[in-house]
Amino acid sequence: MFTPLEQFENHYLLSLSLVGEPGFAVLTTISVVALFNTLFLGGLLWLALSEATVVAPRGVQYLVEAWWSALTGVIRQQLGQEQRFTALFVWLFGWLALNNVVGLVPFNFTITSHLCVTLFLALGFNLGFLLWGLRYHGFSFFGLFVPSGAPVFLLPLIVVIEVVSYLIRPVSLALRLFANMMAGHTLVHIILGFAAGASTVGVVAASVGIFAVTLLEGGIALLQAYVFVVLCCIYTRDALEPGH
Repeated sequence: MFTPLEQFENHYLLSLSLVGEPGFAVLTTISVVALFNTLFLGGLLWLALSEATVVAPRGVQYLVEAWWSALTGVIRQQLGQEQRFTALFVWLFGWLALNNVVGLVPFNFTITSHLCVTLFLALGFNLGFLLWGLRYHGFSFFGLFVPSGAPVFLLPLIVVIEVVSYLIRPVSLALRLFANMMAGHTLVHIILGFAAGASTVGVVAASVGIFAVTLLEGGIALLQAYVFVVLCCIYTRDALEPGH
C-alpha cells in the first residue's frame, strides 16, 4: 500500500461478459469478505448450538451466550416486551462487530468502511421499519410526524422538520459507522508510514502509538456496532408505536 486510502479500494476479483456485451462484476473484495465473515459468524453459532450444554457452558457456547445476553438486555430496554426482532438485532450486532474488528487485522479489509455497505444496511432497515409501520398502523403511522400537544399554527413547520429528520435517519446512521471505521484505519496506516522511515526511537514511539490506537479502534469498532443496533431499535419502536 502506498497511500492511506489504498487499503479501502474495492477490486474486481471475477467478472463475466456475454458476447457483444460489456462485462459485469460477479465477485468483488467487498462481496468476498462479507461472505466469508457471514459464514464464519454462522459457523460460530452452529458450533455453539451443536455442542450446547445446560450446565457450565464453555468455549464458543459461553461466548455466544454472553453475546446474546448482553444484546437482549439492550433490546428489551428499547422495545419493552416486543421481542420479535431480538434475533435480528443480535445477529446484526455480531455481524457489524465482526466486520469492524476484522479490519484491524493487518492486510485485511473492512467492508464497513465503505459508504455503499453502511448506506445499504441503513436504507434497508429504515425501509423495513416504514413498511412495517404502514402495514400495522395504516395512515395512523403518519402520526409519527405530528407531535401531540404542538401548537396548531406551528404544525406545518413541525411536520416538515419531522419528515426531513425521518428521511435523514438512514444517511446519518450510515455516515456515522462509515466515517468512524474509515478514519481510525486511516490513522493507523499513517502512523505506520511514519514508523517506516523513522529512527529506532521513532519506531518505538510509533509502535506504542499504533498499539494504543489499535486498542482504541477495537473499542470504537464494538461501540459503533452497539450504537447502530440501539438506533435501529429506537427506529423500530417508532414503527411499533408511532404516536408521540
